[in-house]
Amino acid sequence: MKRRTVLALGAAAALPWPSAAAEATPLKASNTGAKFRWWWPHGLVDPAEIAREIDQMADAGFAGAEIQDVHHSVRADLDAAGHGWGTKPWRDAVESALRQAKRRGLTIDIAVGPSWPAAVPGITPDDPAAAKELVHTVTPFTGGITAPVDPDVLAVQIARLVSANVLDPASVRTLTPAGGQVEVTVPEGSWLLFTYKVRGSGQEPEGGPHTVPASYVVDHFSAAGTRAIVDTWDRLVLTRPIRQLLREAGGDLFEDSIELETDWTLWTPDFPAEFTRRTGTDLFSVLPILLRPKGKFLYAFDSDTTNHVRDAADQVLSDLYHEHHLVPLRDFAHRLGLQLRAQPYGLNTDAIRSATLLDVAEGESLGFKNLDDYRVLASARDMAGKRILSCESAAYANGAYSTTWNKVLQTMGSVFAGGVNQAVLHGFAYKQAPGAAWPGFAAFSPYNGNGIGYAEAWGPRQPTWRHVGDVAGWFARTQKVLQTGTARADLVFFRQKGWTATGIGAPWATNDGIPIGWTHGFADEASLALPAAKVRDGRLGPPRYKALILDGDVFRGKDHTLSVRAAHQLVALARAGLPVVVVGDWSDVHPAPLKPIVADLLAAPKTRVAADQTGIPAALEALGVRRDVEYERSSLMTVHRVDGDADYYYLANARHAENRTITAIDQDVWLTTTSRWSVPVRIDAWTGERTGVAYTREGNRVRVRATLQPGQSMLLAFQRGRADIPVRAFVDPPLALTGWELSVEDWQPSGVTRHELTLTELLPWSSIPELADVSGIGTYRTTVTAEKAGRALLTLGKVVDTCRVRVNGRPLPPIDVLQPVADVALRAGRNTIEVEVATTLLNRLRTTSPEVFGIAARQGYGLLGPVSLRWYR
Repeated sequence: MKRRTVLALGAAAALPWPSAAAEATPLKASNTGAKFRWWWPHGLVDPAEIAREIDQMADAGFAGAEIQDVHHSVRADLDAAGHGWGTKPWRDAVESALRQAKRRGLTIDIAVGPSWPAAVPGITPDDPAAAKELVHTVTPFTGGITAPVDPDVLAVQIARLVSANVLDPASVRTLTPAGGQVEVTVPEGSWLLFTYKVRGSGQEPEGGPHTVPASYVVDHFSAAGTRAIVDTWDRLVLTRPIRQLLREAGGDLFEDSIELETDWTLWTPDFPAEFTRRTGTDLFSVLPILLRPKGKFLYAFDSDTTNHVRDAADQVLSDLYHEHHLVPLRDFAHRLGLQLRAQPYGLNTDAIRSATLLDVAEGESLGFKNLDDYRVLASARDMAGKRILSCESAAYANGAYSTTWNKVLQTMGSVFAGGVNQAVLHGFAYKQAPGAAWPGFAAFSPYNGNGIGYAEAWGPRQPTWRHVGDVAGWFARTQKVLQTGTARADLVFFRQKGWTATGIGAPWATNDGIPIGWTHGFADEASLALPAAKVRDGRLGPPRYKALILDGDVFRGKDHTLSVRAAHQLVALARAGLPVVVVGDWSDVHPAPLKPIVADLLAAPKTRVAADQTGIPAALEALGVRRDVEYERSSLMTVHRVDGDADYYYLANARHAENRTITAIDQDVWLTTTSRWSVPVRIDAWTGERTGVAYTREGNRVRVRATLQPGQSMLLAFQRGRADIPVRAFVDPPLALTGWELSVEDWQPSGVTRHELTLTELLPWSSIPELADVSGIGTYRTTVTAEKAGRALLTLGKVVDTCRVRVNGRPLPPIDVLQPVADVALRAGRNTIEVEVATTLLNRLRTTSPEVFGIAARQGYGLLGPVSLRWYR
């Protein structure tokens, strides 16, 4: 009977959830620009320098910074006792950052503790607030056993082995010690004696020490753990000036991903009682198959219940994480005038539910394996009526001082296609720290003493910082469009589990749907329980999903199961008129209570069955479901947002996964609009210029042309009115520009030296002996004689990395890094064209720090071309 209870109730678990709107989210001034993750060598910083660095970010056009106590690269003593996280020098620096941010209109975000995971000083590993683990011993025996038992043992159990690592569930029995020992006689067979003891995991935050006394990771599943965070902030962080400044210039209270580590089994003291209360099953009757040292399960039952038991356990821990950690921490942030932004993954927790509870959910471009990892969070954001999905952006392994903005923009062009609309760039490094070599402190380079480390240390130390305002403008304009109105998508895939950062998405959508224009999101039991998850006019929720697709549990081999509550939700949606596609033969659905509910779902008028995923298109066609965007198969991806009767589209030549190869595209695209009378306007994300585009309209569908390089994107707004469409008529073949004078600023620890060269052909600096190890800024000059004044397109070809163009001494507007083409006005006679190119620091660091960077190959910097000029009228 207990096994039956686990199947029927454990999968559907739990008590009422806290409301996503328990407290109103504080309103902040809207600033759509990108932020930086700002790394400090804890409090060993100068408040005046902190204010200067705020000015540097503000002058470049960024929206804010997130203070992080991160210093994996430093091996010198950082005086954690005198200058660590939460000390007076650290508080003085935080106050300086907030004051200057207030003056400059930036926001300052602060991490919940020193580094990650969330940890605080002042507790010991065995404190009730500290993270816990369940330590076990296993003793094989036959016939019987007498064994001593420690007084602090949690429980002693026996179970019979059916075969290697497989247990008989009916044999699991908890023993009661007597006189400091247990004694038991058993039938024939191989048996195991288990003892369990709870202790503190002793986990400390990454990259310490950060504090004296040491900080320990809190229990993320107990109220005591969150209370310890709040009490520590009250005690160490929240001076009266900081409290006031947080309301005036604070943005987010931030928590990194849930990286709880233990060599044993993750635990929380209330787990046995909560598991029983939420599932109706005694935890100890199934405890042996939940043992998971170093992330690997040791035993299973000889039945089909094992996965259901483990899923129920994950769900209980997920609920405890939400109820005792996320919601109280969010409410604490609100009391400070902040929002809670967090990365709600790392364990098997329901990240979809997390994203509905958080003010701002966040993913990461390094840890996420494909764009569906973002869509899981974006879909929850949209159903919950939130505005932002953030991303820890552009962290690359072994990318320190070699990351180009070209690479960053290619990454973000795709990430934005997954639903992200805020970048927190990884990162801006404080100027200096003890023992740091030129060009200064970098949080992750050298990594653990000698590795190149993670990208990047942005700021004035980078030659490309001279042009970074152009990049900041691209982020601000792109994110503004992606934050406008509400999202729209065609399909929603039901997930039995709301996990993310798994790389497991919707295979049909990835392989066949997206390449021809379909858009999609994800829902689980949590998001379908939201007030907005209603069907109106045959569409679901704010994203206006046109159909729901139900498949087996992708995390359990397409097992045909779901919670009873979720099954009722799906039936209610189908009866309300939402088209549903059920994939596969669900005649084997389990547990038994699901059979009549699924039968009701299959009998609904707008339900269709597809034998497998290849049958989804035919089922959608039979239901009359048509996608909003259509194009010939390609790597194009779109995001659609609607604000009243205005439509906004983001079109990107995007990679679904980082290692996927894509090529340039040039094709027609059909887009659906809310109004039949709106016209398309292209918004140049680099300059802000708005121009009409050529189009054809058929009812509420509009055909436009998309011409995009890999990773490149375009912004379209459909609004009423008219828009002038620029038309260029080229009058001559392109003119190749090959002869250049090159002046180079060579950045070195001792300062800047200069090189002057005459080039008859464009070569990478690494192929020019005088420049092979040079990093810095180069200015290319050439002259062009025009018979009469006119306009031309200057195509630069390949440029590494950023560039700006001047014609006759006048700077031109910013140029797209991924397609460097400039529209130039030429006068009659001689014209001077200058192309200023900025590089990374890698090539110089190969010579100044060869022990770290010497293993890297030189980068091919410079204006590489081919460069051409083509007149038009």
